[in-house]
Amino acid sequence: MKKTIKKLLLVFFLMLIYVYTIAIENMPNELVIFEGENIVLNTILGLDIKFNSQTIETVSNYKEVTQKPGKATLQVSLFDKLFVKEVEVDVLPRTTVIPVGNIAGVKLYTSGVLVVGMSEIEGIDHKTYRPYENSGIKEGDTITQINGIDISSTEELIKTVNKAQGEPVKIKYIQEEETKECSIAPVETSNKEYKLGLWVRDSAAGVGTVTFYEPATKRFGALGHGITDIDTEELINIASGEFVTTRILNITKGESGQPGKIQGTVDNQKNIGTIYKNSRFGIYGTVDNLSVLNVDTSKEMEVALRDEIKLGKATILCSLDNQKVQEYDIEIQKIFKENNYDNKSMQIKVTDERLLEKTGGIIQGMSGSPVIQNGKFVGAVTHVLVNNPQEGYAVFGDIMLKQSKEVN
Repeated sequence: MKKTIKKLLLVFFLMLIYVYTIAIENMPNELVIFEGENIVLNTILGLDIKFNSQTIETVSNYKEVTQKPGKATLQVSLFDKLFVKEVEVDVLPRTTVIPVGNIAGVKLYTSGVLVVGMSEIEGIDHKTYRPYENSGIKEGDTITQINGIDISSTEELIKTVNKAQGEPVKIKYIQEEETKECSIAPVETSNKEYKLGLWVRDSAAGVGTVTFYEPATKRFGALGHGITDIDTEELINIASGEFVTTRILNITKGESGQPGKIQGTVDNQKNIGTIYKNSRFGIYGTVDNLSVLNVDTSKEMEVALRDEIKLGKATILCSLDNQKVQEYDIEIQKIFKENNYDNKSMQIKVTDERLLEKTGGIIQGMSGSPVIQNGKFVGAVTHVLVNNPQEGYAVFGDIMLKQSKEVN
């Protein structure tokens, strides 16, 4: 009986340690917030949080930190005795943006080349080979170097592999943010070319909606979600990118089970700006040619804090008639205030009959359409519910602004 109780106590103690370990690991090392915004940290009983008052002299509680731009440090301890970790807090000043709503074209160029597939190679001896087998490399990885030579395009990869004349090549690649190396012996084909058996891609293109322009920094944010590779479904790691005007070719209306879409061309269009970041919360860059972005500079407004967002009526901006932006009615049905992990911050519903007639609701290409409520920028459309295109999700505007300031 005593042994059983001891075992139960031991199991309980180990589970307790596990719970506290997970809670501590889930706490961020850094927080970026706007002045006036509440600090939200999920804690459990026994985890105490205090400020390092030496960072900002006036700090004495959460509210005072968020009222003054600057940096502060949160100290996390266990039962106010055992130091656990520090959380650096960067409090940004409240800012204003111009919601845009224009459809634009996106051109992304990868950092290295993205592996999007693998296939057997028929050698000069008519046998089939898989040179990549057991190398560790897989779909979604990014090749950055071959034999010490930086690779930035498909053409450079082909040229470098052929130059090796069948000798094993040393490949440096990135897999899940970890840099790795391997060696692959290319296979000679009947047309005297050498191949690795890897399908790669070095660029991507598409259309989406510009969400906001920040006059103070000349930065823009768009889409509200990242651009992923169509084959690997992985976020594309970019080296650079361009934002250009687009000409809408066709609009397919959304139906239950069949998402609609906006089709446009990025060929022979004017440059808007340079993209420097592709994140899971959107793409970001600087505007080089403000005149072609066609923004109304009189529409500058504050970014709403989460406590200011309410259930009920709101509007979105979207251009479905080639550069003509219109405002459409929606409803904010749910708000997930503590969600900082994905871009489904709010559940929304399109209520405007004009938009429903034209698109059926939310369609591909409308991602990034700015959401406005009570004269403030609230967020951007990100997803559609496939079985009900009238409804979908939007990301908080404060998340997008923070992302735009975290330059890669």
